[in-house]
Amino acid sequence: MLKFILASRSWRVKWSLSLSLGLAATLGAHAQTSTPKYSNEFLNLGAGARSLGMGKVQASLATDATAGYWNPAALTNLQARYDGALMHSELFSGVVKNDYAAFAMPLDDKSVVGATLLRSGVDNIADTRALVNEYGQIQYDRITYFSVADYALLLSYARKLGPEGLSVGANAKLIYRNIGSYANAYGFGIDAGVQYNHKGWRLGLTARDITTTFNAWSIDAEKFKATTTPNEVIPTNSTELTLPRLIIGIGYQFKLPAQFTALVATDLEATTDGQRNTLISAKPVSVDPRVGVEVGYRSLVFLRGGVGNYQKIRNFDQQQQWKGQYSLGAGVAFSGLRVDLALSRLALDQSASVNSLIVSLGYGFGSRAGGLRSTN
Repeated sequence: MLKFILASRSWRVKWSLSLSLGLAATLGAHAQTSTPKYSNEFLNLGAGARSLGMGKVQASLATDATAGYWNPAALTNLQARYDGALMHSELFSGVVKNDYAAFAMPLDDKSVVGATLLRSGVDNIADTRALVNEYGQIQYDRITYFSVADYALLLSYARKLGPEGLSVGANAKLIYRNIGSYANAYGFGIDAGVQYNHKGWRLGLTARDITTTFNAWSIDAEKFKATTTPNEVIPTNSTELTLPRLIIGIGYQFKLPAQFTALVATDLEATTDGQRNTLISAKPVSVDPRVGVEVGYRSLVFLRGGVGNYQKIRNFDQQQQWKGQYSLGAGVAFSGLRVDLALSRLALDQSASVNSLIVSLGYGFGSRAGGLRSTN
């Protein structure tokens, strides 16, 4: 990949992270078509502090504009005439910026449309290859900067079917990935979803990338030649495929004394891109189970928690044990405004995880008949 002479430790940290964001491009550069593991993984970071505070358990629970991301069929649960959501989070001590925006509105009493925009990237990466001039002198004004970023636009449609509580939905997914002026990719894919609500029970199924989402990479080979070694392979134009992912969710909402409510749910996320380090791990399919809970008071104040992403980790004494990622969250909702906070990626061994504070805002206005009554 690109070899830059980085002038400081902070630049080296940023560059290593940018490489991981552009890893799919490198893997795809050695073959005309490839199906790398974790392709388009930025689309699986999550959306909305409510869901992230519950361990990313949301396939059966979403009742607002975030449903376009988690399960497009759940858009029919929309409780307001118009609904929007915004989120900003930072990963790796703020180096990686993750932004999300969504909007949804009903077309009639049975149909809902929505749009979701996501961006994840590392900005202001220093290119110091020209730092030293032809006289061997350092010139800091010769440093240039670039970004590595991934973008996605999801256009959603959901519709209620004949049986009460049953809905279906789909996303048309447009992807743009960029590594400065060195490479970029355009992609397209389709997600589909089903949801069924009955007497407090909520069932959801999301099938992401059901058409096998593709990214067509365009590489500027001339940009790579200046920094490659004699035997190094220069990347070429290629196509990268993202294999399907299935998420099955089930939740139940019930009332507690003194106007308290509780919502308990679990998701099973199955990947098909090879064996992963998950609780259920096999070559054709790996499954990551997640559990989340939300306790609310008078539909105004909420406390949340979740657990998932269990992996077998090797300790310093070379023994392996299972460790999971935990999350906590809180939220308030009044007059259509929703403010949610989440502290995600908590681990029993704090040295093995970096915690992230996530904030999201949501706002729904205008009454709508037929939306799902919920605790948020």
